[in-house]
Amino acid sequence: MKLRELRKEKGMSMKELGEALGCSESTISLYENGKREPSFETLLKMGEFFGVTVGYLLGNEEKDPSQKAEVSDDDIKFALFGGAKVTDAQYEEVKRFARYIAENNIKPRD
Repeated sequence: MKLRELRKEKGMSMKELGEALGCSESTISLYENGKREPSFETLLKMGEFFGVTVGYLLGNEEKDPSQKAEVSDDDIKFALFGGAKVTDAQYEEVKRFARYIAENNIKPRD
């Protein structure tokens, strides 16, 4: 994974990156040393944070990391539904709900 390289480019410590991604410093260390693999949801967060694709993070794509990553609908469906078949109507309903949450500034429950 290119995580260490991207983190260092931003001048961040493992602790700072962990805080930004909602995980611990030790988890970041495990990811960087190849002793643990992040979940798909975490990979999406990393891609969003660094502005790269999941493919770039995994070393499967040569892409300029300074370009903003695009998350495809298929990536989102996989993250939400774990590969289960989803109809277009179901996916549109999820997107409507997400817009409702964003527009009404609804905070997550603890």
